[in-house]
Amino acid sequence: MFIKQNNQSYVATIGFFDGVHQGHRYLIRQVKDEAKERGMKSMVVTFPTHPRKVLHADYQPALLTTCDEKVALLRREGVDEIVLMPFTRELSQMTAREFMQKLHTDYGVDVLVIGYDHRFGHDRSEGFDDYVRYGKDMGMDVVQALEEPDGSFSSTVVRNALVEGDVESANAVLGYPYFMQGNVVGGYHVGTKLGYPTANIQVDADKLVPKDGAYAVRVRVADREYVGMLNIGVRPTLNNGTNKSIEVHILDFDGDLYGKSICMEFLKFIRKEQKFDSIDLLRAQLKEDESVCRQLFRK
Repeated sequence: MFIKQNNQSYVATIGFFDGVHQGHRYLIRQVKDEAKERGMKSMVVTFPTHPRKVLHADYQPALLTTCDEKVALLRREGVDEIVLMPFTRELSQMTAREFMQKLHTDYGVDVLVIGYDHRFGHDRSEGFDDYVRYGKDMGMDVVQALEEPDGSFSSTVVRNALVEGDVESANAVLGYPYFMQGNVVGGYHVGTKLGYPTANIQVDADKLVPKDGAYAVRVRVADREYVGMLNIGVRPTLNNGTNKSIEVHILDFDGDLYGKSICMEFLKFIRKEQKFDSIDLLRAQLKEDESVCRQLFRK
């Protein structure tokens, strides 16, 4: 929990920052530069829960990052303070002026950097000129951020790419490989019989799962990295019904992963999920998938 320090002033920006992609980082660099120039500290204010999930109980977000993942990515940017502001119905009813006053009074925000297309407040009818006027009344400078040179950076672009299995385009916008992390849980143990034992991964329910199919991934287990073959889908050759699974075979790994947390970074979509006429044909395809993965990591 953030506790305001006496007489400490901050240059801050606010947003949900799902994915902390290159556009977000361009904004954060401007916050840091502004803070350095003014001799102040930098702050990012974000929300631990998606606002729409608070306002609409049946909303199921497809997030690029969980709250913990988002905070970890924000910390990499070297911001002095990261504030997780609980999003409540009461907060959603605040006017822009009331919200800015809360930032100023409760968090010591004396300079607010506004994203070039960002609006806030209950009805979102006000704009940058209104924010500047409100800020003057309460002793807060409001600065409009520059738009990033490539205006195509957005969380929506990343989501759309991942839904299509286009991880390379998603990664280009993110500036890092899209990743999923979770605990290894009990599976069906069919992979062992095929010669490709897999770890069945349980990820956060709000996390976006890319398009069904096979992927080349980098797997992080503790402090080590491995090549992995990841499959997302219902395993039609094995008549698995409609139960979707996320399973990864880690090449050249020997050990027990059950109950452990692992991280998988998506590097390339290999193929769509398909039903094979026999187990032998499936095994042959897995052999080809392995070859593709090994070649990719040799580059």
